[in-house]
Amino acid sequence: MSNVEPTARFTTKLGQVISKLENLPLWPIQTLARIGIAGVFYNSAKLKLQSWEITLLLFRDEYQVPLLSFDLAARMATAVEMTCAVLLFIGLFTRLATLPLFGVIAVIQIFVYPNAWAEHATWTALLLIVLFRGPGPLSIDYVLSRQFGNAGAAVRA
Repeated sequence: MSNVEPTARFTTKLGQVISKLENLPLWPIQTLARIGIAGVFYNSAKLKLQSWEITLLLFRDEYQVPLLSFDLAARMATAVEMTCAVLLFIGLFTRLATLPLFGVIAVIQIFVYPNAWAEHATWTALLLIVLFRGPGPLSIDYVLSRQFGNAGAAVRA
């Protein structure tokens, strides 16, 4: 009987902890997901721009995106990564900014680095948090939605 009591107390305490965790606000997670994934893509775009000649060689010899010339693929990838990363970081048109990045991840996963699925799944999960739950209150989207009400529903946090 003495073994049942500690187990029951542990289960009760565990239930209380889980309940408290489930009631914590989501906005810190939304903010961290948004800024964290923005950093991944911003750094990628910045690296491409800093060594553009190497970037072009990589797109020509290693990445080989189908249906696009290597220079167009490099320019598109860099522009999408940089633009969407900045939008995610500041929280402007945040949900919309996730969509092209899903495309970038899909292209990388399918055509470039198919064995890096764990990293791509992590990126996808962070983007899904932002897409499904919004950017959170520390974002321009949130401020706009509060300022314009229903007119800001497209950017609603």
